[in-house]
Amino acid sequence: MFLYRVKLFTLAGFTISVDASWLIFAALIGWTLGAGVFPAIAPFLPAEVYWWMAVVGTLGLFLSIVLHELAHALVARRFGMPIRGITLFIFGGVAELQREPTSPGGEFLMAIAGPLLSLALGTALLAIVILDGALPVPALAVLWYLGYINWLLGLFNLIPAFPLDGGRMLRAALWGWKQDLRWATNIAAGIGAGFGILLILGGVYEFAIGHFVGGVWLFLIGIFLHGAAGAGRQQIMVEETFAGRPVVAFMNPQPITVPPDLPLRRLVEDFFYRHHHKAFPVEEHDNLVGCVTAARLRRIEPALWDTLNVRDIMDRCPPQSLTSPAADALDALLQMQRNGYGWLPVVADGRLVGILSLSDMLHILSLRLEYGEHRRGWLQHQH
Repeated sequence: MFLYRVKLFTLAGFTISVDASWLIFAALIGWTLGAGVFPAIAPFLPAEVYWWMAVVGTLGLFLSIVLHELAHALVARRFGMPIRGITLFIFGGVAELQREPTSPGGEFLMAIAGPLLSLALGTALLAIVILDGALPVPALAVLWYLGYINWLLGLFNLIPAFPLDGGRMLRAALWGWKQDLRWATNIAAGIGAGFGILLILGGVYEFAIGHFVGGVWLFLIGIFLHGAAGAGRQQIMVEETFAGRPVVAFMNPQPITVPPDLPLRRLVEDFFYRHHHKAFPVEEHDNLVGCVTAARLRRIEPALWDTLNVRDIMDRCPPQSLTSPAADALDALLQMQRNGYGWLPVVADGRLVGILSLSDMLHILSLRLEYGEHRRGWLQHQH
C-alpha cells in the first residue's frame, strides 16, 4: 500500500508517518492553490503572497487529515482496537487498524468520529471567516479554503461505500442487524467496489472532455477504492481463517535447521541454494541458539566462507521474532507483518518445535479463497 514512509512525530501516543506519495499530493495541491484557487478567491495580491498562502494551506490540509485520522484512532483505542499508527499518503490518510473491530457499536463510533471532527473543524473555520472582518485578506482566504476542504473531507467520507467512513458505518449497522460480520462486509465492500467503478468511469469521461487533472484524480481514487474494498473482504477471510486458532495448527513441525559449526560454504550450497529460504534457525543439542539470514551472509566476503562457520555470523533470535505453539495464529501473522520477518520460530521451553511461515499461511488462505465456504471442517482436515 505504501511506497516509503517516514515517521514524523508522535501525537496522543500514535506515530504519525508520511508516505513518499504524500509529497506528490502536497506538491500538486500547493501548485493548484498558488496558481489557481487563491488568485481566484483573493485577486490582485502579489504573486509571492499566493505561494506563501499555498504553503500554509497545504500544511493546514496536512493537519486537517491528521486530526481526522486521530479522531478515528482515539475512539478505536477507547474500544480496544489496536492502531499501528497514522500514515498520510497520496489519497489522504489512514489510521492503521491491526485487527477488525470487535463490535458493531465500536466500529460505528470509530467510523463517524473522523467525519464529525472534520465537519466541526470546517464549521469553526468558516465561522471565523464570516464573523471576523479584522483579519487580512490572505488569512481569510486560507481559512475559507481550509473550512471548505474540511467540510468536503467530512461529507465525502460519509458516502456509504466501504472502506470510506460511511461504508464502515453501513457495515456496522448491517453487522448489528444480522450479527454477521462477513455478510455485512460483503454488502458494504460491494457498494464500495461499485462506487470505485463509478469514479473510474467518471475519470475517463473527465479526461475525454479535456479535464485532464480532474479526470486522472477521479480515475486513481476509483482504482484505490475498488482495490481497498476487495482488501476488506480478504481481511475478514484472514481473521476467520486464523483468529482464535493456535500456531500449532499451521506451523511446520519439521523445520529445516542448521548446526552452529556448519561452514559457511556448506550453508550456502546445501541450504540457501537448495531450499531457497532467506533464513534458517540454528539448533544445537535440540535447543534454539540463534538465527542465520541471507542478509547477514551477504555482508561476509566469499573468500571467508571456507574459514568461518554459522556460529560466527548467526544472531540471537530476539523475543519479538519468536512465538509459541499455543499463541493465536492471527497475532503471530501480525507479528510477522510488524517485524518484517517471513517466518517465526515456534519455541516451547527453549526448544524449537516448528516454524510458522508467512508463505505457508498465504497458501492456506489461497486454498480457503478457492474452496469458499468449506471453512472449519476443511481447515481441521488439513491440520
